[in-house]
Amino acid sequence: MRALKNAVVTHKKPNAEMLKKRKAEMKSTKSNKAMKKDQNAPKRPATAFFIFMEEFRKTFKEKFPDAKAGPAVGKAGGEKWKSMSDAEKAPYAEKSLGRKAEYEIALEVYKKKLNCSAAAEAEVEMSTESQKSTSDVRDDGEQEASSSS
Repeated sequence: MRALKNAVVTHKKPNAEMLKKRKAEMKSTKSNKAMKKDQNAPKRPATAFFIFMEEFRKTFKEKFPDAKAGPAVGKAGGEKWKSMSDAEKAPYAEKSLGRKAEYEIALEVYKKKLNCSAAAEAEVEMSTESQKSTSDVRDDGEQEASSSS
């Protein structure tokens, strides 16, 4: 038993260079995630609760003009939403489904447009490369003919 108490477990201390590499990797993955979001893509549709809150904010401001429009409105809206029955929430759910359908159509159009523009860019690049290569060949042939004359 005594030998077990005296045994020392050694742990490697992290090397400063290794720590720098890990931090750099973390920064690069964070920046890649931020870069992936396309700013031109259509916005996602509002849920039934947020559609309800759009209307609720208007009525709340009319009833309580002195109340600030921050947490007080959100808290009151959340409490009212919880107390509502499914039948009362149904109109908001229908509006939400309509907006979702519009969003899906807009997203499909956006994706088609994105694919078409990417294909067009690829064609432009290929055509400029082929033009360069043919002109380079002609230039080389012309230079050889003029230098030998």
